[in-house]
Amino acid sequence: MPRKIITLTTDFGSRDPYVTEMKAVILSICPNATVVDITHEIEKFNIRMGAYILASASPYFPRGTIHVAVVDPGVGTKRRPLLVQTKHGFYIGPDNGVLALAARRQGIEHIYEISNRKLMLPKISNTFHGRDIFAPAAAHLANGTPLAEFGPETHEIVKPEFAKVIKRKNMLVGEVLHIDGFGNIITNFGEKELELMNVKAVVDVKLKNVRLKLKLCKAYAQAKPQEPLAIIGSHNFLEISINQGNAARKFKVRSGDKITLYQR
Repeated sequence: MPRKIITLTTDFGSRDPYVTEMKAVILSICPNATVVDITHEIEKFNIRMGAYILASASPYFPRGTIHVAVVDPGVGTKRRPLLVQTKHGFYIGPDNGVLALAARRQGIEHIYEISNRKLMLPKISNTFHGRDIFAPAAAHLANGTPLAEFGPETHEIVKPEFAKVIKRKNMLVGEVLHIDGFGNIITNFGEKELELMNVKAVVDVKLKNVRLKLKLCKAYAQAKPQEPLAIIGSHNFLEISINQGNAARKFKVRSGDKITLYQR
């Protein structure tokens, strides 16, 4: 039986024992699992950032990989624990939007609400479902437990506001998904939105109170040093960037800010 890969994405950091506890639970149930850390440095409670990082990294794992994402400010409330099967793999975590971006981009096939207590730890904390519900679910799935045993199938998953694009006359209104370490402004627009707005050589956008008409480049270096540009980045989202500069700092933009794309 090939070793199953289970990835972990959390906002737990590395100082506390939380990540190790999740790994201990996984390996106790499925000793042959290969556990890979995507990151545990998601900003605390930042579901948007967790969703973006997960959606960016998960497509590059082998088919059948199980992805566990725990950025869960609503832990202990009525928000549902989910297991999502896509055309490429599986996603396990809270139904608060952290799974939606990655799962929808890979094509959702089935969604199950995790409710079978036999597939959880015997004692479930109200504050640590990552260890007590999500880690065991991933390990049991890796062991070959049928999907239907985890709980009832559902057809709903929370689609967060940061994944939505709104059409208004000759414009689209979206959001800044993420600011990366280079200061690139990564939006929730993709090639589909550019085609819809008939964008070809020039991107016409508004960031806060600044309206910009930027050359659509294929490489950052197609712009002069310190010159702003637009580009479809490596994760297929539209980025507003500055060649060898920091666009977020220059335009005073933060994750979650609105961005408007105008029709050309």
